[in-house]
Amino acid sequence: MTATDTRSPTPLSGIDVWIFDLDNTLYPASSNLFAQIDQRMTEFIGERFDLPWDEARRRQKQFFRDYGTTLRGLMTEHDVDPIEFMDYVHDIDVTPVTPSPELDRALERLPGRKIVYTNGSCRHADNVLARLGIARHFDVIYDIVAAGYVPKPDPRPYGELIELHGIEPRRACMVEDIARNLVPAAALGMTTVWVRTEADFARPDRGGVGHGYHIHHAVDDLIEWLVGLTRPDGIAVRS
Repeated sequence: MTATDTRSPTPLSGIDVWIFDLDNTLYPASSNLFAQIDQRMTEFIGERFDLPWDEARRRQKQFFRDYGTTLRGLMTEHDVDPIEFMDYVHDIDVTPVTPSPELDRALERLPGRKIVYTNGSCRHADNVLARLGIARHFDVIYDIVAAGYVPKPDPRPYGELIELHGIEPRRACMVEDIARNLVPAAALGMTTVWVRTEADFARPDRGGVGHGYHIHHAVDDLIEWLVGLTRPDGIAVRS
């Protein structure tokens, strides 16, 4: 399957693997958790290279634009130890994320396997999932370490994920807040869901991919959408 494949997506009733992004997807962007990570990335660069805040900030954003993640840029250009970096930037307060019994119930009633696929670390994912109260639903966390430090939307780790965990792409659905990260998923044959956001870098019309075939469903509220899917008139319900 190529990136221009336009076959109709699999109906949601035919999905048996659900692949969720973590940050600003499983919890709302209004939690502003990433602001803490963003600040700590800048602090790390400033401390490592003895730079003032503004220059460290500029370099951080340049790494993100050029390499997909700040970490990838630091590893490529400066051979920075990724574990040291992730331990530093993910040492944050997750209490701005509100525990979500409603999301827990919706995931319980959603048939199929659930996987987290994140450009962050397992440590960060574990902390956030525990805070939300939904960790029990996920049998796999595929993080940046498992991906060989190759970030989304590079297509290579997507292929490795489906190979490693025996996923049939046409029976998988990927849910993301960054539209361009859905391009490789759609190319593989997955059904895709974009959690709408106003962030320029995340939107399909400002994220470098246009309004294409790669977004099959767009939702404003993930929990509301999942609850709708698992009602008696939705795709399926677990009692």
